[in-house]
Amino acid sequence: MIQQPAGEPDNQRLSPKVGGVDLDTAQLRAFVHAAREAHFGRAAADLSLTQQALSKRIARLESLLGTRLFERLGHGVALTEAGRRLLDPARRVLAATDDAVAAVASEERPLRVDVWGHLYAPMRTLRQVAGPARELELGHGRDLPAVSAALLHGDIDAAFGRVHPPLPTGLTHRLVRLEPVDAVLSAGHPLAAEPALRPEQLRDSVLWAPGALDRLDFLRRFADRFGVRERAGSVNLGLAPFLTEVAADPRRFSLLPADVPLPDVPGLRSVPLVDPTPMYAWSLLWRTGNPHPGLSGLAAACAGEAGRSRWLEYDPTRDWLPDDPAPPL
Repeated sequence: MIQQPAGEPDNQRLSPKVGGVDLDTAQLRAFVHAAREAHFGRAAADLSLTQQALSKRIARLESLLGTRLFERLGHGVALTEAGRRLLDPARRVLAATDDAVAAVASEERPLRVDVWGHLYAPMRTLRQVAGPARELELGHGRDLPAVSAALLHGDIDAAFGRVHPPLPTGLTHRLVRLEPVDAVLSAGHPLAAEPALRPEQLRDSVLWAPGALDRLDFLRRFADRFGVRERAGSVNLGLAPFLTEVAADPRRFSLLPADVPLPDVPGLRSVPLVDPTPMYAWSLLWRTGNPHPGLSGLAAACAGEAGRSRWLEYDPTRDWLPDDPAPPL
């Protein structure tokens, strides 16, 4: 965010002129954050502003445009029809402004990369490609919607995890790795001694999830595809506590990428899945047009390692993906 000299009004020097109206980027940024949070207080905190200052910026923008952008509700705010029409163009203006500033920055900064899907250990793959890539500044996103918003707002440069529809416009993603998935289950499970399992054999078991299934697309799609009717779970406190919960009940199972290092949890068994083998798709995601010079280096490093390690081998007759695979890097 561009800071303005004390005592001056909101930055006019970077204000794009649209239809004879000078739009202030600080006001647009306040509008976009408030639209994302649906709450002025939370949006103000994101921007390190007081709620009063944020409200004033939005009020000035509404006055300038001659229309209300938000309906004030008891629990927050909601976009009006005019606000919904403004949102995507406002995001594009802010993205262009951020790109302009980045293009003339005197010092190179690290490439900011968020990962998500932490239980599935995304850092394993990034560690393999981080050597050839330039310096990375790593962060942890909550989920795909959260990292998508951060990319569109310019808070990060790239993200790494499982991408699935719907994806906001303005983002590009490329497939990096397809990883076989194993079933993890209690040693007391009736199928625990099998050398391999077909996914349909798990339909009478309980799929144990590390959170709400409506936020865990891969597990939900697996259960729907292979007829697993019973689904339950708890709060995600990390891999070891989660697997301890799986091992505690002989009817429970869950899924993990085959190369995830398992913690030492007594009474746990990992069994390969076959006919078909579910594949977990890891992708690199970024805002289309991001000019950061490190982005192409990271993408090239991912593509090179994918070729060397044969990460993208896929046979639709023996493997299963919830979606058609995205184009590789």
